[in-house]
Amino acid sequence: MTVPLVRRRARIPPPVVSASAAAAPIALSIALPRSKKRDVALCALQMYAYTVTYQMPNDDPEALERKVHLDYPARIDRILGLGEMPNVRLQRWFSVPGKIRKRDQVLVWSHWLWFLFPHGTVAYILWRHPDRFPRTAALTYAVFDLGLIGYWAVPTAPPWYASLHGRLGEQGDVAIRRMMVEHGEAFWKDSWEPMYAVLGGNPLAAMPSLHFATSLQAAHLLSEAGPVEGAIGWTYALTLGFALVYLGEHYLIDLLVGATLTESVRAAAPVAGRPLGRIAAALQALERRAHS
Repeated sequence: MTVPLVRRRARIPPPVVSASAAAAPIALSIALPRSKKRDVALCALQMYAYTVTYQMPNDDPEALERKVHLDYPARIDRILGLGEMPNVRLQRWFSVPGKIRKRDQVLVWSHWLWFLFPHGTVAYILWRHPDRFPRTAALTYAVFDLGLIGYWAVPTAPPWYASLHGRLGEQGDVAIRRMMVEHGEAFWKDSWEPMYAVLGGNPLAAMPSLHFATSLQAAHLLSEAGPVEGAIGWTYALTLGFALVYLGEHYLIDLLVGATLTESVRAAAPVAGRPLGRIAAALQALERRAHS
């Protein structure tokens, strides 16, 4: 647990940091017998390991900026948008320059609520359908973890960042507003900057969109729990998908790749279930030995 905290000062290599963080939930699963409290703690430790690995590319912002890809998603989105990027088209259709209207605020809040939604889904399943919890947690956090590969292998800028650096439009004159920040500064006032510094983590991790991928996974899992839960899940996922493009947080291609990731994880689950089951059985054997 301490290795990630001292990684910058001690210049610990990223693989060692990630391995150290990932070892914590494994150790906990052996040290403590299965309970709902342990399940919650395992999910928290899993997300701690994810967050550390997600943030590490931005430990050296200048090096990350030298490696970041700025142009390829805009080129793809122009093709998907039949000559115009969906971000630009949606902001031209629905936004008013210099203003954040009520419907814009609803979409901004749908973005902020993402920090709760995937984990809230896992918590709800643990509460209401505990027999479904292992599969729910595995599918949810597999999407998180596999998405990290893209963030390390192909660090990609979101549209607001490319627009800020004049990389959109033939003369760099296409502006994409970042309405989340506009509303955040107005709503949270002096608290916005420190809060964003904590939650932002890595601004150049847009491909794939894990906001959309994990929300899509949550919608699937809630649909399996019941029709009401499914309606809530799909309403949120689709609202968030629209918001991410409209607010300038993601390109459409980011969402499509995120959706592909989610569907691939779901398709691979039956095949991966057998080897993962053997690993789980080995951990359970170690747990029994530790408490015998």
